Amino acid sequence: MAPLSVGLAACGTGDGSDGTLSSAPYDATDAVSVSAAADSTDVDPDKPLKVTAQKGDTLTDVFATDASGRVVPGELSADQKSWHSTSSLAAGAHYTLQVSTENQDGAPGRRSLRFGTKAAAAKRLHVKLGPDNGTYGVGMPLTAELSRPVKKPGQREMVERALRVDSKPHVEGSWHWVNSKELHYRPRSYWPAHASITLRSSLNGLKVRKGLYGGKAKPVRMKTGDRIVAVADASSLKMTVKKNGKTIRSVPITTGKSGYETRNGIKVILTKEPYVRMTSASIGAGDFYDLGVHWATRLTNSGEYVHGAPWSVGSQGVSNTSHGCTGMSSSNAKWFFDLVNEGDIVQHVNTSGETMAPFGNGFGDWNMDWKKWRAGSAVNSEGHVGSGQADAARLRPQV
Repeated sequence: MAPLSVGLAACGTGDGSDGTLSSAPYDATDAVSVSAAADSTDVDPDKPLKVTAQKGDTLTDVFATDASGRVVPGELSADQKSWHSTSSLAAGAHYTLQVSTENQDGAPGRRSLRFGTKAAAAKRLHVKLGPDNGTYGVGMPLTAELSRPVKKPGQREMVERALRVDSKPHVEGSWHWVNSKELHYRPRSYWPAHASITLRSSLNGLKVRKGLYGGKAKPVRMKTGDRIVAVADASSLKMTVKKNGKTIRSVPITTGKSGYETRNGIKVILTKEPYVRMTSASIGAGDFYDLGVHWATRLTNSGEYVHGAPWSVGSQGVSNTSHGCTGMSSSNAKWFFDLVNEGDIVQHVNTSGETMAPFGNGFGDWNMDWKKWRAGSAVNSEGHVGSGQADAARLRPQV
């Protein structure tokens, strides 16, 4: 919401005949009263900032910003005699106020002052932004974890608007409230390859609700690498790997057998682990196994991996024999392990398993269609917020 400006022409000759400024503005200090004293540091952030014209002058523009560039929204009275802010100021912030006036003769005046608000003696809403700085695959979502629940639509909207995402090149994207303490951000389709993405929070000092103010958050600077998308077909028993749209290898695989079916859907690579010990006890399997697995690429919290499976080479490309993982030869697994990054995409198709959940078992965000994703935003859906809950899944390996 921009501050209201009135009465100033955009261009002209500068001689005063067309209403433009022809002389330096007069000092309007005595013609303008402000509820915040100049150079004060103890202004109450919960009280509105007020500006009033004196001695027959009128206000033509009021512009207040804090040190981070946030503009204070406000409203000018119909008679242009007074202005007041329409939202709370940030606590513990420094502000610059610039006021433009006009006297009865039509001459322009100016008054500028600085002031600070007192720090909030209240609880803080801290935000942990993710992922860590670095290079990721084109499927990596951005995340914001809140230290306290935020449930009311207006409060969610304020929090969401304070989370700024900038990408080069620009792409359409949206936040989605996973639950009252977690948000995810993703584009409509995958991030572009070799993009630069920055996530910042301007929540610090803002009043979320009575007794709760925003806290500081470290920004995230993320880049994407090549577009790596692997499609694992449980019917043809092949994984097709594409790099920037071109197929670079087709790999024989085996996926989950009856009773241990691999989930269908799009999954985002979570971690790369050179060695993992996988046991039947970790997933409650009815048949015993205890195996050391090399070149393991994790896809879900519940234990789905792409990994080397030298014991099942004879079944790869022939039948599904695993406990839910995608097995391949050791050489192919190492090749895949070396190729991919966290955030790259593995999509399973034609399995008889359940569909990968959007939340709660890793990053299944891409399994939700765009219309429903946007409906989980407090901003894009005109106040509607999502009600989905992310269930914590145990970190357990499958083979």
